Amino acid sequence: MSSDQDGCHLCKEYLRDAVSIPCGHIFCAVCLKTYWDHADHTGSYICPECRVTYSKRPTPRRMGGSRTSTIQRNSESFPPPPPDPDYNYAGPQDIGCDICIGKKHKAVKSCLMCLASYCDKHLKPHYESNTFKRHKLVDEIGHLDRQICPQHQKGLELFCRTDQMCICVLCTVKEHKGHDMVSAEQERAEEQQRLGATQAEIQEKIHDRLKQMEELKQAVDSLKNSAHTALQECEKMFADMMRSIERMQQEMTKLISANKRAALNNAEGHVERLTHEIADLKRRDSEITQLSRTEDHIHFIQSYHMLIAQTEAEELPTVTVNPYFTFGPVTKAVSEMKQHLNEFSNDELVKVAKAVNKMTFCQLDESKKRRSVKSEEAPVYKSLPPQDLQHRDDFLKYNRPSRSRRGHRVSHQL
Repeated sequence: MSSDQDGCHLCKEYLRDAVSIPCGHIFCAVCLKTYWDHADHTGSYICPECRVTYSKRPTPRRMGGSRTSTIQRNSESFPPPPPDPDYNYAGPQDIGCDICIGKKHKAVKSCLMCLASYCDKHLKPHYESNTFKRHKLVDEIGHLDRQICPQHQKGLELFCRTDQMCICVLCTVKEHKGHDMVSAEQERAEEQQRLGATQAEIQEKIHDRLKQMEELKQAVDSLKNSAHTALQECEKMFADMMRSIERMQQEMTKLISANKRAALNNAEGHVERLTHEIADLKRRDSEITQLSRTEDHIHFIQSYHMLIAQTEAEELPTVTVNPYFTFGPVTKAVSEMKQHLNEFSNDELVKVAKAVNKMTFCQLDESKKRRSVKSEEAPVYKSLPPQDLQHRDDFLKYNRPSRSRRGHRVSHQL
């Protein structure tokens, strides 16, 4: 839309109190209001310029000073208010008057005798002249060619029940002679009753469907609440199991650390004792070396007997070291515990999946079908048992939406 627009598409005058609509076109406020007021009964609002259709009446947006300034080009005075546009002309979606010449007005009534549609102006003779007194007027219906017998070019007034079709008076002479025929009015009256029964049946089905929808919504709400509660409780129980595993880990760490400390303390005690014994033996070895070098025979003899007696009387304990000592059994026990826990958790997950899958929710039950207006009624909702999961891999594949789910993570961590 050009920002230089000066005139209103409806009144063809300078814009006055300009407003814009969502498609970008601009009109006088009074022109647009009058135009759309005529469309209130249809519920469909069309842009007068580009014919864009809105299902809801848009709220026009008033334009700023740049639009107002275009109105003030005449510095002496404002242009006169725009005249009310004539919106009675037939648009693309309207039926035009068959009598109007040139630009046709909207047809408001159709005559089943004349097989023509009339606007307000050309309809007056049907109300004022006795000539048209017996003519039947109906609301504008369009497609009047369907009211004419294609063979005799006469108005359709009768209904042939034998051939199930509308016919004219001349059709009774030859083509439909001897058939079961009634007036269109009588057939309409009987079909109207059947239509009422059909409408009552449709309304009953609507009520039934609304009831099923409400039950389904309540079931969905209950399902959501149950799933939320189950998720919270499972999360809490898995957290408790995680804490239990952490406590087991702490106890195992304490056990290994305590045994390690005890073994190290024992070894340190033996090392200290061996250190003292080695120092004492080295001292004796030094004394023996010195004694062997002495020239005093008496001193040698006296010291020799004392050293020999002391050495023979002393028995040193032997320190035996187990070269196969290891904490491997602890690691093996924890590994077996992990394997048992994995197998147990996998079996339990499959059991839980089977138990949950046996609790059905809803399905379309096609075994219950009732007659409808044109076809069988849509099936009602009923429970459907999903396929049982036989293995853990099936469960994990079925339960794949989020690999970060806590339960899945725990089973792999264990």
